[in-house]
Amino acid sequence: MLTPEEIARLVSQGIAAARAPEQPRHEARLNTSHLKIENPEKFDGKDTTAFNQWWELVTMYLDIYPERVDCQKIEWIVMLLTDTALVCHLH
Repeated sequence: MLTPEEIARLVSQGIAAARAPEQPRHEARLNTSHLKIENPEKFDGKDTTAFNQWWELVTMYLDIYPERVDCQKIEWIVMLLTDTALVCHLH
């Protein structure tokens, strides 16, 4: 089980990665609709080995919606946190 410090570190790393300069993206075409995909599963912070795979899914999901501003992305990621991960983030 993760300690609160480990979860806080993982969440901080994820947020820092979200704030990092973005890689160049292909220019979006006008008049195209977005894919409709389900949100990634919520992350509870109990299984650290699952974090990297979860974070990869989160970043791929965000790539589909490039028009979102950073504060929207961060708030959306926070909504995906539960249990220990959310408690550490809110601490």
